[in-house]
Amino acid sequence: MNPRFVIASAFAAAIAVPALLSAQKPAEMPAFKAEKCYGIAKAGANDCASTGNNSCGGTSKRAGDAKAWIFVPEGYCDRIVGGSKAAK
Repeated sequence: MNPRFVIASAFAAAIAVPALLSAQKPAEMPAFKAEKCYGIAKAGANDCASTGNNSCGGTSKRAGDAKAWIFVPEGYCDRIVGGSKAAK
């Protein structure tokens, strides 16, 4: 077996496994006072799952999805265009 192939495979696995595992856990509450803000997350950048929409954080299919949310500093959601404190 080619040593370069073995090294490249080990390197790819070392990067891929933590990335896959980190997407499976729920979003941790940030250190600042935060609130959930729906409708402003980019595609694939939501903080956690939403009912009937996706199963995990980082899995939203489209940007601005009204059911996908991210944490924002408290009081900011109402200031963001399209932001809502409740899923629509």
